[in-house]
Amino acid sequence: MKKIYFASDFHLGIPNAAESFERELRIIRWLDSIQADCAELFILGDIFDFWFEYALVVPKGFVRLQAKIAAFTDAGIPVHFFHGNHDLWQFGYFEKELGVKVHSGPIEITLGSKRFYIAHGDGLGPKQRKFKLILSIYRNKFFQKLFSWVHPSIGMGFANYLSNQSKLKTFDGNFTFYEEKEYLIQHCRTLIAANNPADYFVFGHRHLPMIYALGDQKNYVNLGDWIGFNSYAVFDGNELRLAYFEKK
Repeated sequence: MKKIYFASDFHLGIPNAAESFERELRIIRWLDSIQADCAELFILGDIFDFWFEYALVVPKGFVRLQAKIAAFTDAGIPVHFFHGNHDLWQFGYFEKELGVKVHSGPIEITLGSKRFYIAHGDGLGPKQRKFKLILSIYRNKFFQKLFSWVHPSIGMGFANYLSNQSKLKTFDGNFTFYEEKEYLIQHCRTLIAANNPADYFVFGHRHLPMIYALGDQKNYVNLGDWIGFNSYAVFDGNELRLAYFEKK
């Protein structure tokens, strides 16, 4: 049977060109390994550590991954991209050039015998006022237009610097699991209380690969990342499980 695959948080571009390139090749090897039995592919954001599409310019690099994604869509395999908080500035290039479906927010979809709620995960859940304020600025079309007027070498260089500084400050905290205090788990609880029918709530963003039981056969799923885990999820039509590629 064909399977449905989920992955997230490649963060291509960090911490340096050499390590990012090795990670890109590893991701392509994984995509090669699943293509024959892949019915559909969901990529849940932060594929790039920074991405901004100017009207006539796209970021340098990552062409091997883009070509591999195009090979999937050319073969008739649907590919879904979700905006992450690091690569939400996508303005049509992926749809036109790669043939993917881009999602700017959570979606709900039935796959096989199960119902899914799928999102990158940034800004979901209670509190996070500072983070949500920053996201609102990132998503504001006026500020996006202002940034587009800055020369790409300056704008993208500055953005990559800020992104790397953010990673140095927050990455350690990303690997602490707070159980029921997790914002995404609280978000799931709110949805369940509102009678959301999802069996699986699937996210990226938190970099912690896990399937956490929410009760009543509902599960919170985090896909982890490809910096430290090479983790992904695979769904066979009835059950979703986590897996690891080239795990040492």
